[in-house]
Amino acid sequence: MIEAPLLDKRRMRTSFEHAADTYDAAAVLQREIADRLLSRLEVVRLRPRVILDIGCGTGYDVRQLAKRYPRARIIGLDIAETMARRARGRFGLWNRMTGRCRFTCGDAERLPLVSDSVDMIISNLTLQWCDPQAVFAEAGRVLRPGGLLMFSSFGPDTLREMRAAWRTVDAAPHVHGFIDMHDLGDMLINAGFADPVMDMEQLTLTYASVTGVMRDLKQMGAHNVALSRARGLTGKTRFARFRAAYESLARDGIIPATYEVVYGHAWAPEAEEGRAREAVAVIPVGRIGRGSP
Repeated sequence: MIEAPLLDKRRMRTSFEHAADTYDAAAVLQREIADRLLSRLEVVRLRPRVILDIGCGTGYDVRQLAKRYPRARIIGLDIAETMARRARGRFGLWNRMTGRCRFTCGDAERLPLVSDSVDMIISNLTLQWCDPQAVFAEAGRVLRPGGLLMFSSFGPDTLREMRAAWRTVDAAPHVHGFIDMHDLGDMLINAGFADPVMDMEQLTLTYASVTGVMRDLKQMGAHNVALSRARGLTGKTRFARFRAAYESLARDGIIPATYEVVYGHAWAPEAEEGRAREAVAVIPVGRIGRGSP
């Protein structure tokens, strides 16, 4: 099983702190994937009392969850304090009146919650910035028996055009590394989750220029934060070579940026079920209902 790359958490936190003001304008793909992820809840019969959104960003997922589960309390957690503050501000008077949503700054690998306190965990495009094994272990700790973990992440084919372009310049890892869905499924089993299901799809964004791709990534705070990343300034000559190589991949003058989107869900086992299952189902999600109506 492939291990997650070691990450520079300080740089990651700083990147997302700085992106709070520009994130919403650039996060078109993130919202689309959030909608696709949350639509899978339509066949889930679980009626959660407490929901945790790991990596809540500026609060888009929390708002959708609040609409879907009008009686649930929702906790939005993000490693960037400015993101959590922005999300809190979005709910304003409504949240002060209802008290249904809370936002906090925290690390997904060390959740600031007591054990067995949450019925559902949702995480949209956050897992790739973490050690998934640590996140799954923490999710298993805070979920009540029979609780649901549902997430999306990016797979290793993400930004393949950018990777190919950089390989014409040097062998340094300029693009963040992503974990294969089969390895994520194995990690769910090792963390004691029951009935894990994984599937994926590829989505491609198009741009008028390479600069547009880079600008969107910067505005979202999506930098390569692996400790093994290339250090120092890229230099005009090397960046020009990268840009020319990327532009050569254009289709009818349009620059592609492909994302491999991985979806997964699994259940915290009921008290009598024990902690492990033997296999991961790698199929499109068709039947994920479980729990009491």
